[in-house]
Amino acid sequence: MKKRYTEEQIIGAIKEHEAGAKVDDICRSLGISTGTFYNWRSKYAGLEVNEAKRLRELESENSKLKKLLAEKLLENEAMKDVLQKKW
Repeated sequence: MKKRYTEEQIIGAIKEHEAGAKVDDICRSLGISTGTFYNWRSKYAGLEVNEAKRLRELESENSKLKKLLAEKLLENEAMKDVLQKKW
């Protein structure tokens, strides 16, 4: 089972690496692969904890808005089909 890490833990690991700790040691202590660490670093490097939380909120809000838009477009397309069949 995958263990989920919080933004605080991820950013803490990145800052630990920036302070001079080896990637292998950090990965061993967290129980992750080096690939996971480098993915985290590419996503969260330079962010603070509050910025990372805001990023996650914006991503979830964006996905909700995309779903709403898709539903409205589908509804609009269905209405066009119904109106064309009447004519």
